[in-house]
Amino acid sequence: MTAAEHVCYTLINAPSDSDCPSEASLKSVLERGELKAKTEALKKAIVRMLNGEKLPGLIMSVIRFVLPLQDHGIKKLLLLFWEVAPRTGADGEPLQEMILVCDAYRKDLQHPNHFVRGSALRFLSKLREPDLLEPLVPAIRACLEHPHSYVRRNAVLAVDAISRRQEHLIPDARELVRDFLVNEKDAGCKRNAFVMLIRADQRRATDYLSTCVDQVPAFADVLQMAVVELIHKVCHAEPSERARFIRCVYGLLQSSSPAVRYEAAGTLVTLSGAPTAIRAAAQCYVDLIVKESDNNVKLIVLDRLVALKERPAHERVLQDLVMDILRVLSTSSDLEVRKKTLRLTLDLVSSRNAEELVSVLTKEVTKTRRRATEYAEDAADEYRRLLVRTLHSCAVRFPDMAALVLPVLMALLGDSDDEAAAADVLEFVREAAQRLDHLRPLVVRTMLEVFHSIRSAKTYRGALWILGEYCSTAEDIQRAMGEVSRSLGEIPVVDGATKEEAGGGGTASTAQKLLTEMGTYATQSALCSSPPSRERDTPPLRAFLMDGDFYVAASLATMLTKVALRYVAIVPDRKTQNSFVAEAMLVMAAVLRLGRSALPRKPITEDDAERISLCLRVLSEGSPLMKRIFNTECRESLSRVLSARLEEEKRLSPAKESEKGRRDATVQVDEPIRFAQLTAKDGDATRAEEDQFELALSAAVGGHDAGRTTEASSNKLSTVTQLTGFSDPVYAEAYVHAERYDVVLDVLLVNRTSDTLQNVTLELAASGDLKLVEAPAPLTLGPHGFAEVKAGLKVVSTESGRVIFGNVVYDVSGGASGASGDRKCIVLSEVRIDITDHVQPAASCTDGQFRRMWAEFEWENKVTVDTELTDMKAYLGHVLAVSNMHCLTPPDEAPACGFMAANLYMRSVFGEDVLANVSIEKPLRQHPTGPEAPVRGHIRIRAKNKAMALSLGDKISFSQKKVAV
Repeated sequence: MTAAEHVCYTLINAPSDSDCPSEASLKSVLERGELKAKTEALKKAIVRMLNGEKLPGLIMSVIRFVLPLQDHGIKKLLLLFWEVAPRTGADGEPLQEMILVCDAYRKDLQHPNHFVRGSALRFLSKLREPDLLEPLVPAIRACLEHPHSYVRRNAVLAVDAISRRQEHLIPDARELVRDFLVNEKDAGCKRNAFVMLIRADQRRATDYLSTCVDQVPAFADVLQMAVVELIHKVCHAEPSERARFIRCVYGLLQSSSPAVRYEAAGTLVTLSGAPTAIRAAAQCYVDLIVKESDNNVKLIVLDRLVALKERPAHERVLQDLVMDILRVLSTSSDLEVRKKTLRLTLDLVSSRNAEELVSVLTKEVTKTRRRATEYAEDAADEYRRLLVRTLHSCAVRFPDMAALVLPVLMALLGDSDDEAAAADVLEFVREAAQRLDHLRPLVVRTMLEVFHSIRSAKTYRGALWILGEYCSTAEDIQRAMGEVSRSLGEIPVVDGATKEEAGGGGTASTAQKLLTEMGTYATQSALCSSPPSRERDTPPLRAFLMDGDFYVAASLATMLTKVALRYVAIVPDRKTQNSFVAEAMLVMAAVLRLGRSALPRKPITEDDAERISLCLRVLSEGSPLMKRIFNTECRESLSRVLSARLEEEKRLSPAKESEKGRRDATVQVDEPIRFAQLTAKDGDATRAEEDQFELALSAAVGGHDAGRTTEASSNKLSTVTQLTGFSDPVYAEAYVHAERYDVVLDVLLVNRTSDTLQNVTLELAASGDLKLVEAPAPLTLGPHGFAEVKAGLKVVSTESGRVIFGNVVYDVSGGASGASGDRKCIVLSEVRIDITDHVQPAASCTDGQFRRMWAEFEWENKVTVDTELTDMKAYLGHVLAVSNMHCLTPPDEAPACGFMAANLYMRSVFGEDVLANVSIEKPLRQHPTGPEAPVRGHIRIRAKNKAMALSLGDKISFSQKKVAV
């Protein structure tokens, strides 16, 4: 029975409080019961022993009445029973009864059924008592020659376990297994024997591999994995052996097993840094990604490629494989795989393959509409937006590619079903037109071509802004005015709309009344196809205005004002100037009149009406100040925004910039070189001692920089949790280390008594989304001794309520503090895991993504600001430090007002997004000489799941109360 089956069996068959027979009743059933009753009694005895009860009176009954039975089900249960039953007495010596047990298993080792033999060998590989194993060694050695592979496979494992713990029982184990490996034909048996040689005698394993290195590609995959492991160990221990086995690793890159190819590629990268080896390993990784259907495998292998890219020499090799990496886009529909693939290719792209990358991505953009029918609509839209952002970044890095990207992306502006993608396109077009002057004519020309197809109000406003800002010639301005007039329709708008309404109503009043032969009115349909036809024929701008969206009207007024002022500056004819300005003012006046009429579904707002009136006043007065604001200040503001964004991107990638700085750094030829090994011989002995101390302290706290030792040590000490009290017999404290998907507890156990504590076991359990994957093994603590144990847990998601709890159990082997054999238990304090430990560093998103997610996320938690801090920037910095979030709205260095608003973003390693909006203000002093009032306001947190929003809000609420002035 496997360990998983063992655990499942324990959970399913655990006795309830009402079904706990006494030891005497179990003994009676085992002695006199039928086979089925004995089976049930044995199950209950095993479960009770697993729960900590000893039941010493059952051992002899089991030996006499259960052990001789030949039922295979009973034999399975007996393997579990002898594994959990006490095999030694209080003095540490084996029980006399166990001699009878081993004699019974000696007979099982000679049983004609191969399954019984194999099960007995598996049990004997777990025994640690040499007195019990010694008489069984000849039978175990004989099983190495059994005709069935199942017996031989387990016999090798038993020999390995016995030689590892009690080498004197099988002194020739290495030679025995070496001869077995040479003559063995079964792949599983050869793998077990080879793994034992790798552990026990690496030289013999290497010699055997040398004799059959040409046959390795024909081995089974389990044996090939062991070969890769051996080559990895040998070549790192003895670098001179690399040339001997590197060809074998190259051959394993063509193995039929994906796992072998993956491990072989990783080994090849560690053994050689030659461009040929790196290219072969990278190509193997790419083939694995393309051919494997599991998205988790794709992500893991992509991480290996990303790790390869981090080294400058490897990055140049990977640049030649960009087009191969892009094949992943067509083999997976998972959005996370596509994100990581596009991010990797964008980091690897160079001027040599930038055009090919842009060509592939533009083809993918055109395919997204067809893929929307193949996959989920939201996934297709998100993939399209991802492609747009990637093309945006590529065009910014390689300006020559922008001319190829612009026409393809601007064709998406007419797609009314995906406003988010259109918003990303507009952002890219605006940035390209602002940074690249030579592309402005292309931007204006293409925008005028697609302007009539725009059916989204938000996209329409962005297009108006671009036309108003970058139409610089008289011809472009006139074409822009023509497109606006075409989109608006007949002017004046109110009169035209009134005529349409009157015409629509007149058709019903003038309809011919038909009479039947009986003198009654004939039945007529009230439905008419003309109104929908008129609705379809309504120009887009007129449709927006009739729906009451007058924010578009305000944007239209600003656009007309900009182009009119620019037209007056470039056209010398006074009459032409007045004619154009009058036309622009007529459009604005008609729109303003329509907004104040009763025709639209919603009337115009005061803000929009005031904006249109201001534009009319600017055109009528022609103030130089207004001309400068409309034609100069807007573009300068955009330049400052783009510069701030560029600085923010540089700040978010300090590691990459520092690495690049190290590559480009110049070193003087006469600059001295410091050798750490020679520090103690420095002329300044005091400084040398300080250096040694700093290095030792840095190594002790796990840091790499001596200048940061104090900070590193304080950070590590802040994560130490006391698990037991100082007065408990066993003192325990844990250092909690959380990294991405894992949580590791490094627990210190201290024996505070004068007794020897045996079987000291740290039993842990977890709630929420934590899974215990590495349980600590039992150990023995001498008087006032101590030991460190580790426990590993796997994190599935970032839900709240993640608590680790448990206890320490131990046996007291005599002494003043307790009787011999007493079982003690100490309950541990709870350890809570913070969600901010599993946050991606420097995660960021665009403003458009933030607004879209803010509208989509349904869970919101509102946290009231309750602090003693009086500075708004200091409070915002405190929130960022506590929550580990990223501020998307960098605050002004010197805020001129008494309030502040900022958007925060956080993304977990599991792809869960959390948004926050900080709205705070600083109240005025009640008295001029009085103290400053603390910051007040609230923080709104939104997330897709409830647990993330609540847990982050609780963390901020708890932390802000600790902040002092």
